[in-house]
Amino acid sequence: MPRFAQLVMGPAGSGKSTYCATIVQHCEAINRSVQVVNLDPAAEYFSYPVMADIRELIQVDDVMEDDSLRFGPNGGLVFCMEYLANNFSWLEECLGHVEDDYVLFDCPGQIELYTHLPVMKQIVEQLQQWEFRVCGVFLVDSQFMVESFKFISGIMAALSAMVSLEIPQVNIMTKMDLLSKKAKREIEKYLDPDMYSLLEDNSTTLRSEKFKKLTKAICGLIDDYSMVRFLMFDRTDEEGINIVLQHIDFAIQYGEDLEFKEPRVVEEEPNDANYDAFFQDKVCE
Repeated sequence: MPRFAQLVMGPAGSGKSTYCATIVQHCEAINRSVQVVNLDPAAEYFSYPVMADIRELIQVDDVMEDDSLRFGPNGGLVFCMEYLANNFSWLEECLGHVEDDYVLFDCPGQIELYTHLPVMKQIVEQLQQWEFRVCGVFLVDSQFMVESFKFISGIMAALSAMVSLEIPQVNIMTKMDLLSKKAKREIEKYLDPDMYSLLEDNSTTLRSEKFKKLTKAICGLIDDYSMVRFLMFDRTDEEGINIVLQHIDFAIQYGEDLEFKEPRVVEEEPNDANYDAFFQDKVCE
């Protein structure tokens, strides 16, 4: 049977670890098994148990303190991810070979890992070789998306990851529970946006004709092909969490290979008058 994985991605501070913790709690409540693997070598704290932690293999602090490397924070993190790509045997041993696994991979927040560096693509391909069906889950902070141009920037980041990794992807606006009621009403127009109307609403802020044409072309790309849509994620809303999980499960076809179990038929016990005949029949069988 196949195994299943969510590759939880997004910019730093978008709520990836909180998302993983919320999904774990939700799945525990519905009696569903989910594991988490931490792939962020710079992580300091997370509120969920992990089946594997990249910090046991390599840590950013150790790389930065190495005098022969002389990396900064970003360079050190990229080095750690490339080191993981050269040591997939460690990850394979941690994952084991259990069928029907469902694993969340909590990834780093450096956006360049998903845009133009090959390391995340290598991780995806390796997981697929291990018979994982992988879905990308791209998170964007909803507080960042309340302005049109920031929304377009978030869409382009999500689209870049989708094109680079070539896997099914579900895009999510996180931290909806932190927004005011007014902000929630305002952000609903971005869930299924009319890009041209958003452009018209902000046309007065674009003074350069060149940038107006570029922005219009980007909006046309997004609107005409409908390649990026967002789901809302409120960690206090169990129904909303379930809807997000259903979208992801559908993308990786989770549950379609589960075997249907026939209900066990329980024979009725005979009454006292028929005990002799009952045991006689069982002996004859």
